[in-house]
Amino acid sequence: MKRKILITGSILGLTAVILGAFGAHGLKESLSTEAINSFETGVRYQMYHSFLLLIAGSFLPLNLKALKTVFYFVISGVLLFSGSIYLITSKPLTGIDISAIGWITPIGGALLISAWICICYTLIKSAK
Repeated sequence: MKRKILITGSILGLTAVILGAFGAHGLKESLSTEAINSFETGVRYQMYHSFLLLIAGSFLPLNLKALKTVFYFVISGVLLFSGSIYLITSKPLTGIDISAIGWITPIGGALLISAWICICYTLIKSAK
């Protein structure tokens, strides 16, 4: 499981760098400043959570159940939170309109928060 978490964290980090560069250079002329800022928020949160997976898989004393829970919360959260932001902000270019399901962005955020809660709970519980 740790290997899977580390590989996934690496892939999320790699794609965050690629998307960040694309946003900074490829989208500047095509999107509004507000859309670029939103896109960068998605990239930033994806990168933060790639670091979280790398740290959880390498250093945190989490049991297997907690590791799996954190892994699935992060993957689901990044896909829903960052993924929906990427789609919403790039609508002028892609023509993809997900405004009808824009409510998935806060659900993704809640899943990311849940990953952090799981880590905190597990660490507090194991310290007793």
